[in-house]
Amino acid sequence: MSESSPKPQPEPRSAYRAFRPLGTRWMDNDVYGHVNNVVYYSWFDTAVNAHLIEQGALDIHQGATIGLVVETRCNYFAPLAFPQVVEAGLRVARIGGSSVRYEVGLFAAGEPLTAAKGHFIHVYVDKASRRPVPLPARLRAVLEALQ
Repeated sequence: MSESSPKPQPEPRSAYRAFRPLGTRWMDNDVYGHVNNVVYYSWFDTAVNAHLIEQGALDIHQGATIGLVVETRCNYFAPLAFPQVVEAGLRVARIGGSSVRYEVGLFAAGEPLTAAKGHFIHVYVDKASRRPVPLPARLRAVLEALQ
């Protein structure tokens, strides 16, 4: 008999280490009047990669190491819609030799609990060979600050 996982619950802002504002766009809303689920995954990518670039841990043009997403998930708790501002909270749940699990909470601006939360796992690889490589020192330092 398998154990069932507890139902995912919204989390407070205090569960996250860094924040980034993200604007919604007119085209993000679907026919049901809220942001379509696929946009949430784009926000995850944008929040994490912008943070890494700003911290000098990711060079998307000249860097020899890139992160490939191997797993992703999102749980939704409350709708978001244009023209809201969304605030993405970031944290790192696990750092491996060549991989990292990022967790992202999406908040309506000023709200205390996540409207959605999710994660994705990057495996860092050599840009040319696509083979896993150890996390570069600068990247590891930025990741540790998000734990």
